[in-house]
Amino acid sequence: MSDSFAELANRHCKPPGIAYQYGTAGFRMKADKLDPVMFTVGIVAALRSKKLDGRIIGVMVTASYNPEEDNGVKLVDPRGEMLEQSWEAYATTLANASSPEDLSTRIEQMVSALHIDASKPAKVIYARDTRPSGPELVASLVDGLNATPGGSVSYTDEGVLTTPILHYLVRSKNTQGTAEEYGVPTPEGYYEKLSAAFIKLIKPVGGIQGELIVDCANGVGFIATENFAKHLNGYINLVPVNTSIDKLGVLNKGCGADFVKTQQKIPPSMASHLKPNQRACSLDGDADRLMYYYLDHDGVFRMLDGDKIAALVAGFLGELVQTAGIPKQSMEVGVVQTAYANGASTNYLSQRLPVQCVPTGVKHLHHAAEHYSIGVYFEANGHGTILFSSNALKTLKTYEPNTATQRTAVNTLLALTDLINQTVGDALSDMLLVEVVLAHKGYKGAEWDSLYTDLPNRLVKVSVKDRNAFKTVDAERRLVEPQGLQARLDDLMKMYSGGRAFVRPSGTEDVVRVYAEAAHKAEADELAFKVAGMVYDQAGGDPMTRPSEFL
Repeated sequence: MSDSFAELANRHCKPPGIAYQYGTAGFRMKADKLDPVMFTVGIVAALRSKKLDGRIIGVMVTASYNPEEDNGVKLVDPRGEMLEQSWEAYATTLANASSPEDLSTRIEQMVSALHIDASKPAKVIYARDTRPSGPELVASLVDGLNATPGGSVSYTDEGVLTTPILHYLVRSKNTQGTAEEYGVPTPEGYYEKLSAAFIKLIKPVGGIQGELIVDCANGVGFIATENFAKHLNGYINLVPVNTSIDKLGVLNKGCGADFVKTQQKIPPSMASHLKPNQRACSLDGDADRLMYYYLDHDGVFRMLDGDKIAALVAGFLGELVQTAGIPKQSMEVGVVQTAYANGASTNYLSQRLPVQCVPTGVKHLHHAAEHYSIGVYFEANGHGTILFSSNALKTLKTYEPNTATQRTAVNTLLALTDLINQTVGDALSDMLLVEVVLAHKGYKGAEWDSLYTDLPNRLVKVSVKDRNAFKTVDAERRLVEPQGLQARLDDLMKMYSGGRAFVRPSGTEDVVRVYAEAAHKAEADELAFKVAGMVYDQAGGDPMTRPSEFL
């Protein structure tokens, strides 16, 4: 262990009694506990780049929809996708080193096991959201980059960005000058690429009428919304709300995509902006989730979540492929969902397209979507995107239409490949996509909402001592541990019309999440709280502190 490494590592020692784990969202927790993690993530990012012969790795510092006092960090692989799953364990191992000496030993073991040539150069880019803890955590990350064995690490601070823009930059920088070039590798290149595609798609239908109110969650999405408003002036009128990015304590508070989904109501700060028959949307803190909603003619709030977005865009894509005259076997459109998808959406989509259910987490959805020519994935929480396979892109670029109608459909599909950020779920890209589809279909919120009627549902969080005591199979829809609990759930579900419920451990905190749906709202609520009560009791919860709503 060199003196320089020891000096840097001693600044970022892990406190005793804390166990870190790289999960679905990377590392995420209270910001004041993240310093040692940031240091080791810098080392992992640089080693990942060295292993991949100097390809650029991204690091995003964000806690997405979490409260402002939280923060997190995740790594982005060269094509803009999530970190390869096998490396998550190495990130966890380094983060839990008990001392600089232990960390040095673990790094040596990692370098040896993965056959990394530490003398190779490494390239890393990083960005952060608007959280006040960001700058200090970035400084810890830089110490880790500088402490990497072998040195030769170059890095670039991309500043304050949305998570999807960082993913775009990683892929664009790594593909620049190749046949797979993804775009100009700058934030402005991102805005220009998506804006040009939007204008090309919207011109034939005459633009978007009226205003689109955009709840920016007092986060970095406001910066992106402002940029798009300038680029798309005259084609769509974006009106940003909740734009206080410099004010402390307001990020995601009483607003944003997660508030809309979990509370199933309009953010109070949006109420004065929205009129009957008008739609709006909410982003989350790093702009990778999107929730739509509208007020009906009676002024009643109606939510249009990720399931509704999937139904809208997947149906549109399927129609375009059919109109283009491309055989289904040459370009299959498929949808990937999780167990959280509303049963009504699954039923609606299954009658039209192949639908697959996978465990919760972007990496599972993204991987499954890659198996289709056009893979559509959206979680009910509003995170998702569409992937076009290399074969699909080749087919679209070389296909010879027989009619003008077929040519228009092919050109529309090609423009959509530029509008959609295929690296990761992107709230702004998805927002523009939704607006394009609604304009082409001639839909307003009510017509979109009428595609199917959601089954009433309820999501409940149960605090437990050990979430790892709960183990699932069948894309997290059935429990195998604790033994006997699933059989009791099955018996309970039979008592409710359209009853469906599942239990899964959180990937980030010691809670178990309960989802339930039924034909009527009261039944869905009752089923959810009965299941929550069973979970609480099974986990050895204290009867004295048992939540009163648990049945």
